[in-house]
Amino acid sequence: MSEVGVGPWPGDWPDDDRLDPELLEHGDRRNVVDEYRYWTVEAIVADLDTRRHPLHVAIENWQHDANIGSIVRTANAFNVAAVHIVGKRRWNRRGAMVTDRYQHVVHHPDVDDLAAWARDEGLPLVGIDNLPEAEPIETADLPKEAVMLFGQEGPGLTPAALEACTFHYAIAQFGSTRSVNAGAAAAIAMHAWVRQHAS
Repeated sequence: MSEVGVGPWPGDWPDDDRLDPELLEHGDRRNVVDEYRYWTVEAIVADLDTRRHPLHVAIENWQHDANIGSIVRTANAFNVAAVHIVGKRRWNRRGAMVTDRYQHVVHHPDVDDLAAWARDEGLPLVGIDNLPEAEPIETADLPKEAVMLFGQEGPGLTPAALEACTFHYAIAQFGSTRSVNAGAAAAIAMHAWVRQHAS
């Protein structure tokens, strides 16, 4: 099995202040695209910031949901503006696979705080939950600038979150399970947005 990444920089080091001397000397085995090999974390974040999408993602965190890490990882893959953690400040970073270093993560103590922030930014809250009255996300015209809000694995969005949302979308399901995994639902919803709005 081949190693991920690249080894030490061969030959004379390039004159580029975006590059990390430690990585140049020892190699870069991080989970980053080749374009960012040897770059410092700060340089990568600064470059991503020049082209982040106007989509924010928020997740309620009342039960230390293990899906939050995978949601952060997916948000990084789609280069969303930020991930907002609503509720408990601590969350399981394991599933993020270190992508939280490159992704802006913001904490809100409760839904009211998130809703107030979104109002100030002029961003509608878009609830993703499989409720009977929700519009199918597959055929919806998703707002380009918005905050997609996801609930916990199992209970879904809280009543306060549902009330704060301007739009409600659901992911079509055809099997026997009541709901899909929260991390998978977030990935599907983000990709639906990407298909409509990302170049």
